[in-house]
Amino acid sequence: MIKANVHKIYYQLVQGKSQLSLLDANIVLTEKNLSDTLIICENVFRAKLDVDKASVQLANLQTERTKIVNLLSNGYYGLKLLMGMPIHDELILTDSLTENQIQDGVLDAVAYSYEDRKEYQLAQTGKQMNEFNIKRYKLSQIPTVSLSGVYAKNAQRDKWNFFGKGDWFAISNVNLNITVPIFNGYFTKSKIQQSKIDLQKTNNQIAALKLSIDNEVVAAKNNYLNAVNTLEFQKKNMELSEKVYQQTKKKYETGTGSQIEIELAQTSLKAAQTNFISSLYDAIIAKVDFLKATGKL
Repeated sequence: MIKANVHKIYYQLVQGKSQLSLLDANIVLTEKNLSDTLIICENVFRAKLDVDKASVQLANLQTERTKIVNLLSNGYYGLKLLMGMPIHDELILTDSLTENQIQDGVLDAVAYSYEDRKEYQLAQTGKQMNEFNIKRYKLSQIPTVSLSGVYAKNAQRDKWNFFGKGDWFAISNVNLNITVPIFNGYFTKSKIQQSKIDLQKTNNQIAALKLSIDNEVVAAKNNYLNAVNTLEFQKKNMELSEKVYQQTKKKYETGTGSQIEIELAQTSLKAAQTNFISSLYDAIIAKVDFLKATGKL
């Protein structure tokens, strides 16, 4: 559970870095748009209005960037705490979220085994303990034979001179004990029956756990495949939004478009980028959940 949570928080931070990179790219586009607006527009009133709009948009993006940087900083502290890492140590994220990383080798874990799940391993240990318990009570009904022996020497003195000269008297004996259980008020029988009931309970729990694991794997697989499909759709949508923005920008530069069209295109592009990053994160979380369900994590 902790391992899965570390993966999720880690990739949440990676997603934040990717979102920050896209936001920086949008800020560069907006700054370029603001600069072009000052050059292209000849009408003073129109230039002032378009410049103000671009300036507001740039300020909003910079404010959003500040919020993301702060969230990332807090996320780093949370991840360090979860991993037991000193707060003041430096933590560097080396991974990046890509479609290949999300899809690579995931479905190889479809042929899962119950033994890979820690809960199942624990249940099997409980079953084994119940079986040993039954065996213990059954063996207690078997007659037992024990053999013991004693050999010793002692001496009696009226003075403290045990290590001096004197007689020592040897004592030795051999004991053979045979214990035959006859009747103990059905105590052993009741314990055996109770142990069998406990074993059956454990078997029922294991059967229920198998059904739960099967359901979890199927649900996690469906969520993963749906997340991958959504990711592919959002990627195409983002690429299309980028084309629309570039075409709108060219129209504006040639004097056949308006600043409003650029603002709408850039807003759509930013929304598409945000949706893509979100779907990328959802896909990696779905992958973590699927690997956890199959016991591969």
